[in-house]
Amino acid sequence: MMGVIVTNPPKADLKDVDALAQYGVATVSEAMGRTGLLGPAVRPVQQGVRVAGTAVTVIGWPGDNIMIHAAVEQCGEGDLLVVTTTSPCTDGLFGELFATALQQRGVRGVVTNTGIRDTQELRDMGFAAWSRAVSSQGTVKATGGSVNVPIAIDGQVIRPGDVILADDDGVVVVPRERARETIERSEAREAKEAATRAAFVEGQLGLDRYGLRETLKRLGVEYRTYEEYEGEGS
Repeated sequence: MMGVIVTNPPKADLKDVDALAQYGVATVSEAMGRTGLLGPAVRPVQQGVRVAGTAVTVIGWPGDNIMIHAAVEQCGEGDLLVVTTTSPCTDGLFGELFATALQQRGVRGVVTNTGIRDTQELRDMGFAAWSRAVSSQGTVKATGGSVNVPIAIDGQVIRPGDVILADDDGVVVVPRERARETIERSEAREAKEAATRAAFVEGQLGLDRYGLRETLKRLGVEYRTYEEYEGEGS
């Protein structure tokens, strides 16, 4: 349904959102069974930043940012704005003025399937942003869309109130009802990786820790000395 602004949708608990922010996007996606990732084309305009927030979703028309203006009113503390359009768009729908308004409302960042501009200003003001493109191309305010409805980016459905986690590696969406479960799974994965890291520091090989020698054998991979390899090729 287009042309609707949904108010007060259910949201993940901010305690869970903040707990998920302790983990990287890769860890959280793996903890959910390697799911939830937006595509690699959605990239940060800054480096060294990780944020998590509850999604306020926007779907508008290409080259038109009127629904972002409408969405600002629906944003509050701990939210993260997520924007897409009805068809592909790389115009600069979002910039420093939007960020200023959102920052005053406690919004933690923006993820957009479109273009973004004023990237230096966004970095200077500490407003985190991920986008598919960087473009100075301006926009109009002429066609209605929707706010706080389910949207899709790169095959991932994002509902208002879902958790969005973003860092240098990309963006992942955690369904709001799976937040607590994903925290527990992420914690377990971090502990497992810490043990593996310690083993690697001590010199253990992944081939042995993960039992991969038998896998290589099953796949028909054989070891040969250089002399044997050269002799077989002559």
